[in-house]
Amino acid sequence: MVDPHHVAHWYPTAAYLYVFWLDALALAWEYLRRHPDYRLDWLRCHHRPQAAQEAAHRWGLRLLEDPILDARDAHPAWLPGHAAVVQLYPDADPPQDAAAFAFWRIPGHKQLLHDGKGLALIARSPGHCLRFALAPGLEDGMAVAYAHRGGTAAPARSQAPGAALVDAKPRPIPSALLELHTLQALDATLAGASLREIGEGLFGVDAVADWYSDGGLRSKVRRLVRRGDELMCGGYRRLAQLPPLEKGRFEDDAKRP
Repeated sequence: MVDPHHVAHWYPTAAYLYVFWLDALALAWEYLRRHPDYRLDWLRCHHRPQAAQEAAHRWGLRLLEDPILDARDAHPAWLPGHAAVVQLYPDADPPQDAAAFAFWRIPGHKQLLHDGKGLALIARSPGHCLRFALAPGLEDGMAVAYAHRGGTAAPARSQAPGAALVDAKPRPIPSALLELHTLQALDATLAGASLREIGEGLFGVDAVADWYSDGGLRSKVRRLVRRGDELMCGGYRRLAQLPPLEKGRFEDDAKRP
């Protein structure tokens, strides 16, 4: 039976259903915020601006974000580089059929925030998360040009204001169910649960009836635990399209469980 002391927050799978709607950047935050050393940096540094900025950069962020907040409420300001972020600029020489920046026509729940460098817009809807970096001077109703990172800016031409922005799709994410199980297994591990307890929590009591047989469910749970630890301890940087950690002290620290 599962130890009730390990159950509090990770056992109900329903608590992780929001993971189905996360894009790669949001998933990166979910793994990073669970890292014990990141949580320690937040406690030590978030009220000291200089120390907080240095700590944030080591983790791939511009600013430290509160690890208590999950991806539905957090707004982590990642260092630049992710291809999912669309850059929006006022079109200095728009054609007659140029699309206008139509803030309220962008689908989904919209959030504006300043990430420490500029104004960012996040628009979330089931299965999609659109992310934009807004250039200074861009206002609602202006002709807009957009660019994907690594590409060249081009006028966003469309008869329907905002329609071109809807076409901006985030980078495809891995299987949502795999991410849900990985995060649930990671939380269980951090709470001190055994592999069998994790298997029961994720797949049910009946599924662990033959737990002691070789392979099967036991191996699957072990792989989920290993995957979660790897993503928390640096692997999240691949999801955020950040360079891997450099060799040195911080890399060793980040690999600590």
